[in-house]
Amino acid sequence: MFLKCVAIDDEPLALKLISAYISRIPEVKLINTFEDAISGAEYINHTPVDLVFLDINMPDISGVDLARALKKKPMIIFTTAHKQFAFDGFELDAVDYLLKPIDFERFSKAIYKALDIKRYKSDIVSAEEDAFIYVHSEYRMIKIILKQIEYIESMEDYVKIHIHNEKPILSLMTLKKILEMLPDPQFKRIHRSYIIPVSKVRSVQNKKIQLETVVLPIGDSYLENVKTWLY
Repeated sequence: MFLKCVAIDDEPLALKLISAYISRIPEVKLINTFEDAISGAEYINHTPVDLVFLDINMPDISGVDLARALKKKPMIIFTTAHKQFAFDGFELDAVDYLLKPIDFERFSKAIYKALDIKRYKSDIVSAEEDAFIYVHSEYRMIKIILKQIEYIESMEDYVKIHIHNEKPILSLMTLKKILEMLPDPQFKRIHRSYIIPVSKVRSVQNKKIQLETVVLPIGDSYLENVKTWLY
């Protein structure tokens, strides 16, 4: 695992020092540097970046304001010569706050803190990818991988679980019961007859939800709830 990093600082010597420090840490790759904060923000909003070294005191926009304005939210390590900005940095959940002049030992501690955070988030994603439930069907227990569920449909006393590229599975239970087995907020009920995985929503129009493989109606009594988690 490694971090893709960007550094933004109006001082060329500061960028040179960050580049030199990063070159000594194999788990980190510096993919770009910017002396202009606006150009740096534009780059981050259009390029996958794990970590940004961001100077706070810059002439065109402060690093704190830039962090707040970013559409994409990478991890941020603030760098500055001014102690009074520390509170603003931590208020934005910054990974760390480095006071200039930065020594390598302090710099490397901040880097490895960011690596730990990325590993932790990666472990959570892996657990979600492997998540499953068991349902009773055709006199046996069937394992259902949650990420493979397209949607779930009520059929009187049964639920019909539509699985990606597989035959649907029928199980004797209610939608309410199976919804209790599914993780919230990954799965939501949109109609008295349908539960959907939120990650598979492609568009919403005229009280209809477009999923990857089907268009389903939104029930009138569920419309307001759908708006709260979709918009």
